[in-house]
Amino acid sequence: MGFKALLVTRDEDGKTEAQVTTLEDGRLPEGDVTVAVEFSTLNYKDGLCIGPGGGLVRRYPHVPGIDFAGTVEASDDPRYAPGDKVVLTGWRVGEVHWGGYAQKARVRADWLVPLPEGLSTRQAMAVGTAGFTAMLAVMALEDHGLKPGAGPVLVTGAAGGVGSVAVALLAALGHEVAAVTGRPETESYLRDLGASRIVPRGDLAEPVKRPLESENWAGCVDAVGGAMLARVLGQMQYGASVAAVGLAGGAALPATVIPFLLRGVNLLGIDSVMQPYDNRLRAWGRIARDLPMEKLDAMVRPATLADLPQLGADILQGRVQGRVVVDVNA
Repeated sequence: MGFKALLVTRDEDGKTEAQVTTLEDGRLPEGDVTVAVEFSTLNYKDGLCIGPGGGLVRRYPHVPGIDFAGTVEASDDPRYAPGDKVVLTGWRVGEVHWGGYAQKARVRADWLVPLPEGLSTRQAMAVGTAGFTAMLAVMALEDHGLKPGAGPVLVTGAAGGVGSVAVALLAALGHEVAAVTGRPETESYLRDLGASRIVPRGDLAEPVKRPLESENWAGCVDAVGGAMLARVLGQMQYGASVAAVGLAGGAALPATVIPFLLRGVNLLGIDSVMQPYDNRLRAWGRIARDLPMEKLDAMVRPATLADLPQLGADILQGRVQGRVVVDVNA
């Protein structure tokens, strides 16, 4: 039997094209477990893989989609049986390995986790890599001493996928959340998620002028990087931590070591791709317990496979708010 998929091809001139097509089951890559995919989602990496590639895709034709959730159809691994609900994020699926923008996926069993109790496959993809990364960032801040009441927690790139979930999580956990955005039209959206303060992007966009400024923030989830991260480091409270999850503002870090040496600030790198299995289970368990589902639903924009070429271009231009959930069977 065939299955629908978003297939990206590249011509001799390096130009890529993404189209929904029907593929035979024999085209599926090697793996232990075949999953009937129900939902996927959209991340910045997906935008790259649908369009220019960004150096992530090694071979064409290619099926992108770094996340998916669905039901096991066949398994050669004793950990999973037909009918089991599973989630996949990371492991370079959708980049090196064919991903979730299809009605079927075949992957290694080691890359899967069971769908957490209390979450549907649609909700799991409303979370996706973005929400999973946000949870890892919050857990890292907690592991380094962040507690409610310590002061405002800053979230940069707050209207994006990671930022939206981080705002909702931190607010639900009792933190005062300051959300950074450069889009005034997102203010009511961010306040609905739980932000108590909106910080205009311009307030943090200027390069570092002094290595230390006022101690404003008890913690930070930073999705921007670049000059904004450098500026934020100088505004952290003594001993506070920044969880770095993205580089929308650039990969360079034009900072000094002074915040680390004089204020004991911690810069915590958050990787969601190769995260060990036990910590994946811990993070998904926290998501199911701590993320308000009504807030999650408010972030969701539904989509189909046919919508993805345009949405992929939109997310690269910063025009996607919240979380896109892709019904691959629609």
